[in-house]
Amino acid sequence: MNDKILNTLNELIKLKSITPNDNGCQKYIYDFLKPLGFEREIFKFNDVSNIILRKGNKKPVLSFVGHTDVVPVGDESKWSTDPFNLEQKGNKVFGRGVADMKGSIACMMCATEDYILKNKNFDGTLLFIFTSDEEGIAVDGIQRLVKERVLDKYNLDYCLVGEPTSKEKFGDTIKNGRRGSLSGELTIKGLQGHIAYPQNTINPIHLSGPILNQLISEKYDEGDEYFTPTSFQISNINAGYGVENIIPGEITIKFNFRYSNQVNHKELIDRVENILDKFNVDYQINWKHSGEPYLTTKKEFLQICKSAVENITGITPVVSTDGGTSDGRFIAKICNQVIEFGLLNDSIHKIDEHTNIDDLVSLSKIYKRILSNVFN
Repeated sequence: MNDKILNTLNELIKLKSITPNDNGCQKYIYDFLKPLGFEREIFKFNDVSNIILRKGNKKPVLSFVGHTDVVPVGDESKWSTDPFNLEQKGNKVFGRGVADMKGSIACMMCATEDYILKNKNFDGTLLFIFTSDEEGIAVDGIQRLVKERVLDKYNLDYCLVGEPTSKEKFGDTIKNGRRGSLSGELTIKGLQGHIAYPQNTINPIHLSGPILNQLISEKYDEGDEYFTPTSFQISNINAGYGVENIIPGEITIKFNFRYSNQVNHKELIDRVENILDKFNVDYQINWKHSGEPYLTTKKEFLQICKSAVENITGITPVVSTDGGTSDGRFIAKICNQVIEFGLLNDSIHKIDEHTNIDDLVSLSKIYKRILSNVFN
C-alpha cells in the first residue's frame, strides 16, 4: 500500500495542474479507476475541467469531493526540491499539492481500489467529483455543477471532501462545516490640506477611529457549539502620501467577516452600513461575498468518519468549522451530510509543501474504513 500510494501521488504531482489548468490529472484518475468499473462524465466550463466518476446505481450514495488544481509554486529557486517531482526526505515527501490536496486524492484512489477489489458487488453508489477550480475563483467548478443542477440526479447522501484539516497531529481535526466569508473595501472621504492648517481640512483618518471602534466592538451574533462569534476583522488600512505635512483626502480600509450560520451576509451588510450612516460621513463601500456558511447537523456520517479516524489513529478528532472556505460550501447545498477530512495543513501553499508518508498510509486506511462503514 505504501508504494502504491507514493507511485500514484508521484504521477499526480508530475502533472503541473496550476489553477485552473487540470493538465491531465482527471484523465489519470479516470484511467486508474476505469478498470474497477467507473463511468465518466466530463464538464468543461471556460478553462476549468470537471469530472464525475461513478460506480453503482443503488443507495446509499457516497461521493469523494476534491480539486486537482494547485496554487503556483512562487519562487522555485527557494524550493529545496523540484516542486513537480515527488521527492522523499526521511519519512516526508515534498511537492506542490502533496498536502492540498493530491495526497488525499491518491489516498482516495488507492483506498477505493483496495475496497472494490475485495467488495466487487457492494451495495451503493460511489462517486468522485473533482474540479480544477478550487484554488482559483471557484466559479466554474463545484459551484457551477451545483448551480446548473448537474449533480441533482445523483441524489447524494454523503460527501467527503479531502481538504487538509489536521492541524498539529494527523487526525486531530475533522470539519463538519465552514464559516461564510464576506469582505469589504471601505473608503471614508475627507478634505485634503496642509497639516499645519487642520481647520481647513477634514481628516478622514480621525473620522475613521470611532467608526472602526464600533464596528470592531459590535456583537454580530453569539456563536454556538460549532461556530465562534462573528467578528469584524481589518486586513489593511491605507491613507496618506508618505509625507508628514499633508492631511489625506481619504482613507481606505479592507476588512472581512468570517461568519456563522446565525447571520447571513445581507444582514451583515445592513449592520455595517447602518453604523456608517449614523456617523454621517461621506463614504463608499464595495462588497465581495465569497462563501456562505454550511454545517452538517445530521450526525450519522460525522460519526462514521470520526469512528474511522479513531480506529486507525487512536485519536478522537476535534469537530471544527474554522479555517478558510472550501468547495464544501457549494456541495452542501445539495447534500446535507458533508464532512471534510485530510492531511496536516501546516505546509499548504508554502514553499517546500510536504506531508508525512505514515499519514498518507493512515489516511488511505481511514478512507477505506469509511467506505466499509457506509456500504457494508
